[in-house]
Amino acid sequence: MTPAKLILAVLSAVTLSAYASAPKEPVGSNPGYYRFMVGDIEVNTISDGTFMMPVDKLLQNISPKDLDAELKKNFLGHEVEASVDGFLINTGSKIVLVDTGTGGAMGPSTGHFMEHLRAAGYKPEQIDVIVITHMHGDHIGGLTKDGKANFPNATLYIDKTDLDYWTDAKNAANAGDMMKHNFETAPLAIAPYKKAGKLKPIAADMEIVPGLHSKAAHGHTPGHETYLVESNGQKLLLLGDIIHVGSVQFERPTARMGFDSDQTAAEKVRIAAFKDAAKEGYMIGAAHLPFPGIGHLRAEKKGFVFVPENYTR
Repeated sequence: MTPAKLILAVLSAVTLSAYASAPKEPVGSNPGYYRFMVGDIEVNTISDGTFMMPVDKLLQNISPKDLDAELKKNFLGHEVEASVDGFLINTGSKIVLVDTGTGGAMGPSTGHFMEHLRAAGYKPEQIDVIVITHMHGDHIGGLTKDGKANFPNATLYIDKTDLDYWTDAKNAANAGDMMKHNFETAPLAIAPYKKAGKLKPIAADMEIVPGLHSKAAHGHTPGHETYLVESNGQKLLLLGDIIHVGSVQFERPTARMGFDSDQTAAEKVRIAAFKDAAKEGYMIGAAHLPFPGIGHLRAEKKGFVFVPENYTR
């Protein structure tokens, strides 16, 4: 068996249930939201929950020895409990969501996005705009419930390339086991917004609302986007799934995720984003970093060091 076929065989064996297995009960602390400011713009990390990620089966382009060393250095094993987070942005004139969580599709320790949104003081009916980093189920799963829009007054923005890819019947027919569920859930998740005329494709980098811009970051999926929040000289770049395992991929950004649509492109996007954030000193946030998933980057040797944001009340 060739190395390429071996990798595909391993990835195919890692089903959604393994990738998204829940931590053993009882669940411990359960932070729901974290509020902070970017200039005059309020941002909230909204927790959907956590799942167990078998990083030894998913990370590639790193030797088992080096992977073990990085995980051990961070007091972690081969399975890492990963956060699933979205972000609520209140610009003062618009209330925007960046991603919506899993909808509970990744085990009982996920699916808490809506309750934590309310805990943060917001109602689903208040959301004006939703922007999606990419159309994997853990980012669009909270859009709907029982075929109805969870956010009935929101306009939904998704990169046109991602939208076309994940709703294409030919792509769905040719999908491997790891991705089949995404092709099944994507059309259902967007259906009520599309029917209401509230689905808007992002054709290129654009201003979504004042203070929030999309930035093409294709690689993890064909139309993956990041989102830049900017106010009064302060910036926050929401990375989506440019990074999955912070304990490894910050110091070794060449380590790749096995289910990236284009691993080479995803690596280039990751390194470029990290370099710019480290050079310019602005804040970053990501869906799968430990809650609340925000901080700064410092360049060090051939990689980067993540400095979590200092906790404030």
